[in-house]
Amino acid sequence: MKRKIAVVTSSRADYSHLYWPLKELSTKDDIDLRIVALGSHLSPEFGNTAGEIERDGFKIASKIECLLSSDTDLGMAKTIGLATLGLADLFAEMRPDILLLIADRYEMLAPASVALALRIPIAHIEGGEVSEGAIDDAVRNALTKMSHIHFTSTYAARDRVIQMGEEEWRVHRAGAPSLDHIRRQMLLKRGDLEMRLDLNLGSPTLLVAYHPVTINRDTLSETDALFDALDSLSHQILFCFPNADAGSRALIRRTKQFVESKGRGNVYTNLDTLTYLSLLGQVEVFVGNSSSGIMEAASFELPVVNVGVRQQGRERAANIIDVAADAGAIREGIRKATMADFRRSLIGLKNPYGDGFAAETIVRVLSSLPDPERLLMKQHAHPDNVPTTTFRTH
Repeated sequence: MKRKIAVVTSSRADYSHLYWPLKELSTKDDIDLRIVALGSHLSPEFGNTAGEIERDGFKIASKIECLLSSDTDLGMAKTIGLATLGLADLFAEMRPDILLLIADRYEMLAPASVALALRIPIAHIEGGEVSEGAIDDAVRNALTKMSHIHFTSTYAARDRVIQMGEEEWRVHRAGAPSLDHIRRQMLLKRGDLEMRLDLNLGSPTLLVAYHPVTINRDTLSETDALFDALDSLSHQILFCFPNADAGSRALIRRTKQFVESKGRGNVYTNLDTLTYLSLLGQVEVFVGNSSSGIMEAASFELPVVNVGVRQQGRERAANIIDVAADAGAIREGIRKATMADFRRSLIGLKNPYGDGFAAETIVRVLSSLPDPERLLMKQHAHPDNVPTTTFRTH
């Protein structure tokens, strides 16, 4: 019989990481792939990105409406509840053999909770990482303990998952699947990228990807410093939309006002993965607090000015310049990032998040898992047998 694998995706960001695992799973004759789209995928405000999944040739088995048109933490909490109700009915009927989840978005607590109650084994991608300045950190750790198979992006992340008591045979270092795009796709050349985005990349250009800091009660408390720093620059500035978190709509409004007042630059609601990664290869500096600056930018030897506390604790390559949420510190970070000596120091940089072969590992393991009964019964690893790696947390 075919193994039924349900995969939940909630946003453009996690779908870009899931694309190649989905592509590989869809070619397997012994896999019955069921894609479930929810959250901002179904929101016109955030680009209706479920359409992107379908344009890529995937069939969406179900769409779960759950994202409130809200800009508060209460809205986030209620979104989890709505998603849980919708997924409970869906999974009770679908009864997948395994549920595949990725990363650390708060919405992912809903499918994990439903699967736990329905005794559906969970496979989780990108556990064991650290981002102390966001609720994502707690979500990620909760998903790890609720999951039965783990695919980590780094070796240190694998060690962390094992130190949490997970058995070693369940934990596989696969690398970050977003890097598979770079290996498996031909990125756009500058001229083609300029035509697609209707802009000129001949002048120095910054790409800004900045999200609300969800660990703070005021999720936008760091944004004054960011915009003050950017206001003094002569660079062309390109902005990506933030995640659908508390404060995101106010942040979008402020970003659009900033671009209008400067009279140059652009705000992109939704860049497809090929365009986004091609842009990483063409801009001068990446500025913000997105995990993309940590995980993907290193593959382009791209200097990153990482602002504030959101990504605190993540492993990072030498292209990351960490700065406080202070306008002067951000400007100084950008100045350092543009220096010829710093850029030369990044030549040959190795990305700790992998080399673009994650999907093959993920699908190979998912295709050869033991029966659900063995997966569901977890034994805690003995403390004497867990790794004692010392982790970099700067």
